[in-house]
Amino acid sequence: MHSLFLTHSSIITALSSSLFNSQTMPDHFNAPFRRLAIGNRDEFTQPGAIKAAVAEFISTLIFVFAGSGAGIAYNSLTGDGPASPAGLISASIAHAFGLFVAVAISANISGGHVNPAVTFGLFVGGNITLFRGILYIIAQLLGSAAASALLIFVTGLAVPTFGVAGISVWSAFVFEIVATFGLVYTVYATAVDPKKGEIGIIAPIAIGLIVGANIFAAGPFTGAAMNPAVAFGPALVGFSWANHWIYWAGPLIGGGIAGVVYEVFFISHSHEPLSEF
Repeated sequence: MHSLFLTHSSIITALSSSLFNSQTMPDHFNAPFRRLAIGNRDEFTQPGAIKAAVAEFISTLIFVFAGSGAGIAYNSLTGDGPASPAGLISASIAHAFGLFVAVAISANISGGHVNPAVTFGLFVGGNITLFRGILYIIAQLLGSAAASALLIFVTGLAVPTFGVAGISVWSAFVFEIVATFGLVYTVYATAVDPKKGEIGIIAPIAIGLIVGANIFAAGPFTGAAMNPAVAFGPALVGFSWANHWIYWAGPLIGGGIAGVVYEVFFISHSHEPLSEF
């Protein structure tokens, strides 16, 4: 059981090795938009970047296969699906554990993004180059599509897609922004912040738990994607694109805001750890 948890040093190395270390600003506030890095096209062919992209593909495939597969299994067993409280609990637990594992197994290779919104939030904060970010996002989308296709192949059943229920489209849009903000903020606090200390050990667990908690809150209304890749795969194989823009715009905006907020207010030369109580 202990082997499932990354050591402190491996977490720090894993979640920083693939991130782009751009120049630190001399001001007492960081300026993330001034730290944006384009990178170069050679990153598309660098062995390290390709390995990282493959890791993102595999981890996203595992996450979507587990999360969406749990939904298919619950529907098959009960006929109630996620519309019932038990279905909501099932979805929350499956996604929380699935993401915990997906982040942990790819952290040493790619940083364990498993989500275009996380990748975008790190790019906005100046922590990854644009070219590497694009490579990651392509891999994440392909991983989700592959997982969805595999689920159809092995079950013969439709993969659940994300949709809006009980609230307006714009309310769903805001829901996805806020939920993804919480997710990416958690990523920054537990995995990116150079002063995270021992909290880095629990980064995969914390990231999985915030997703599970947000599914409890937003699941009945939007499906609580918080991840464009998670929504993309099922939509692609099911040819269901109704309100699909919500699951791109909302998470990307929420992730971007989280990256800016954390970089500006908490990752700076003036940031000091809180004193002990």
